[in-house]
Amino acid sequence: MNRVGLAAMIIAGTITMTGCVSDRKYQEALSETEAAKTELATTRAQKSALEQQVKTLKDLNVKFGNEAQAARDELERIQYGRDKERGSAETRTKELEDRVKQLAAQNRSLRQEYEDTKRHNETLKSLVARYQKELKDQSRSAAGTLAPTMPPVPPAGSVAPPTSSASKPLEGTAVPGGVMNLNRASSSEMVLVLGLPKDMADRIVSNRPYKVKGELVAKNVVPKETFDVIKDRISVSP
Repeated sequence: MNRVGLAAMIIAGTITMTGCVSDRKYQEALSETEAAKTELATTRAQKSALEQQVKTLKDLNVKFGNEAQAARDELERIQYGRDKERGSAETRTKELEDRVKQLAAQNRSLRQEYEDTKRHNETLKSLVARYQKELKDQSRSAAGTLAPTMPPVPPAGSVAPPTSSASKPLEGTAVPGGVMNLNRASSSEMVLVLGLPKDMADRIVSNRPYKVKGELVAKNVVPKETFDVIKDRISVSP
C-alpha cells in the first residue's frame, strides 16, 4: 500500500474517531500526501530510468555478442588462411630445396666435365707442341741433308739407276726453310706445323686453290693478324 493511501486512511480514521479534524492536522496530512506523491513520482522516474538502462544494456549485450561472433569468425578465417599459406609455403620450400639439390648435382657434373675437358685440352696442347717441335727438327734436318746435288753421270753404255721415290719430298709437308705450300698441305699439317686452329685449317683447304698468298685475307679465310704471323712460312706455288 502506498503512502498516499495510508495518509488517506489516517485522515479517515481520525475523522471517524474524533468526528472533526483540527486545521493543523489536516495541513500535516496534506503535506504528507504531497510528499508521498512527490516520492511516488520520483520512484516512477527512477523505475523508468532503470528500465531504460536495462534495455540499453540488453541492446549493448546483443551488439557485443554480434561483434564477438564476427571476431570469432574472422579469427577462424585468419587461422584457416594461415594454415593454408603455411602448407603452401612448406610445399614450395620443399620444391625449392629439391631444385637446389638438382642444380647442385648439375653444377658438380659440369665442374667435373670442365675439369676433364681442361685436362684433355692440356694433353692436346702438349701433343701439338711436341709434334710441332718434331716437325721443325725434321725440317731443319731435311734442310741440311736434302741440299740439291748433281746426280752422278752414268758410264757410257750403262743404264742410269731409277730414282727412288723416297728421295722426293712429300707433297704438302714443310719444304726446306720451313715454307709450306697451302695448295697441297692437309689441314692436319697446317695445325701441326703452322699452329692454326682446326676450323681455320679446314677453311684454307675448302677455299683452295690460291694464286697469291694475299687471297687468304681477301677471301676472309684467315684474319689479317694470323696472316701476318704465317705469311713468311707459307707459299701458294703450284
